[in-house]
Amino acid sequence: MKKLATMALAGLMAAGPAMADLVFPSLSYRTGPYAAGGIPFADGYADYFTLLNQRDGGIGGVMTNVIECETAYNTERGVECYEATRGEGALVYQPLSTGITYQLIPRVTADGIPLHSMGYGRTSAANGEVFEWVFNYPGNYWDSASVIVNYLLSQNEGSLEGQKIALLYHNSAYGREPIRTLEVLSEQLGFELVQLAVDHPGQEQGNQWLTIRRERPDYVVMWGWGVMNQVAVQEAANIRFPMDHFIGNWWAGAEHDVTPAGEAADGYLSLNMNGVGDLPVLDEIQEHVIDAGLAAGDGSNLGSVLYIRGMYAAMLAAEAAATAQEMHGVADITPAMMRDGMEALNITEERMVELGMPGVGPAFEVSCANHGGPGMGRIQQWNAADQQWVTVTDFIAPDDSVTQPLIEEDSAAFAAENGIEPRDCGM
Repeated sequence: MKKLATMALAGLMAAGPAMADLVFPSLSYRTGPYAAGGIPFADGYADYFTLLNQRDGGIGGVMTNVIECETAYNTERGVECYEATRGEGALVYQPLSTGITYQLIPRVTADGIPLHSMGYGRTSAANGEVFEWVFNYPGNYWDSASVIVNYLLSQNEGSLEGQKIALLYHNSAYGREPIRTLEVLSEQLGFELVQLAVDHPGQEQGNQWLTIRRERPDYVVMWGWGVMNQVAVQEAANIRFPMDHFIGNWWAGAEHDVTPAGEAADGYLSLNMNGVGDLPVLDEIQEHVIDAGLAAGDGSNLGSVLYIRGMYAAMLAAEAAATAQEMHGVADITPAMMRDGMEALNITEERMVELGMPGVGPAFEVSCANHGGPGMGRIQQWNAADQQWVTVTDFIAPDDSVTQPLIEEDSAAFAAENGIEPRDCGM
């Protein structure tokens, strides 16, 4: 039946009129204090769509078009980019910013355009009954906080009773996201939570690390981004805090976060939602995109943590678009059809192998009720001698008994505040 559906779709494409490109806006930031993270992600996102165009002739026979708009990680500019590009046939937005995401949620809902905040943004958007147009698969911030704590439990014979964990966080909507989850886990598991905010952009952390030196926490968990991560790793080295007890979330574990500290960063830990290392698809990007002179950047970011994450985000968007084409029997899909494809997305181990990305992320399915995915993450550790990240665990699952009630509570409050009648997704 799947072959017949594919053949029917091919027939429609061959018989129909010339189709417009499939438009995937990229709200990027190649400038400003967070450019070190924004550049490799934007490169990976754009290069994957270029690969699909060059190798496959697009998605379902329709070429893709990545419209890049510079936000400099500024929320106001991010909204301006949305307004400037939404009329170009935009199928889905990926802002790579929690602040921009919060501002765009009501806009995309009113305009009927999907929003994918992959591993960031408003955590309770995982509830598809309330957030019909917003997705944050394969995981969210509350998942990642729970995964980190589950990892620490595994390192302490299943108990954190009496231990002290410091949360060093970016003083923004992004950085404050995990606090509620960690507070609940602190009460349940008996560890003390010390909260230390770092103001934007994060270059001044002297007082926070003096506090860490005084408080002597067993672990430091970091919710950082951009230059904040680099400064924190160096400050940890300066006070000789053990790097294998310093763990960042999945936005605090890229190469540029640790290389400035040199050998002193050896052993630093972070969460990662995507795989690292050699993937066959990277060779194809090298051949069809970089060597062909079509790369979004200079090619130097190929294979880095955030390049792979941008590529992974593009793959998920492309697979959702292909799913939408098959569901609706048309190749030139609308944003509403794209939303349907995202809600029916099924990423299997077999499909990731077919795409040249074995193990790039967990296998997962999206549904009407669950827009958030499984929430899994892997722990990686920096090997300074080899200048590479080494994955040290399999995928670790979050504690849904902690995170799901928080998601339901927060999404219910959002629905009440905004006069939203939740959808009935059934069982």
